[in-house]
Amino acid sequence: MRRTPVQQRSADRLARILDACAELLDETGYEQLSTRAVAVRAGVPIGSVYRFFGNKRAMAAALAHRNLDRYAARITARLAVLPAVDAHAAIDTVLDEYIAMKRTVPGFALVDFGVPSPGESGEDDPNHLVADRLCELLAAPLGRSVDETLRRKVLVGVEATDALLQLAFRTAASGDPALIAETRELLYAYLAPSLS
Repeated sequence: MRRTPVQQRSADRLARILDACAELLDETGYEQLSTRAVAVRAGVPIGSVYRFFGNKRAMAAALAHRNLDRYAARITARLAVLPAVDAHAAIDTVLDEYIAMKRTVPGFALVDFGVPSPGESGEDDPNHLVADRLCELLAAPLGRSVDETLRRKVLVGVEATDALLQLAFRTAASGDPALIAETRELLYAYLAPSLS
């Protein structure tokens, strides 16, 4: 982002821009997305969009970061109400919240935690960002410290889950239940021992 909003009015405008971006992603796809269309949908002057973002890629990247923040908040809230957190509960929480967002959050199907087109060199890999965030979120409730082994295991779990859930949602619009169940079993078998 070019500018971080300081005043509430600017923060509200930014939220409207990102909401409009998400809605248009669902309607038109990433290739047809334009900053002008987002400005019209958000009810703001085009200059307001450019005040925050240089182009549609930057706007979609901000949406992806917002999605990751919201995903982390949902996981944190769900873990907080569990009487006890074990490896299976942690895996269920992470997977279920992702699937819920995939089904209900506008724009999430195309821009979950990363922009759907090749990035510029040096751009953070979305799956690395997700894995790092999950390590931070899960370590304390599971009574674990974050070390390189945990980071590697969670990253492999994120990469495998990403590929399998892409398949599940290509197979059925709301996610093929059998493929989602297979993904869960894979995570239990691979990741649960590392989280315990």
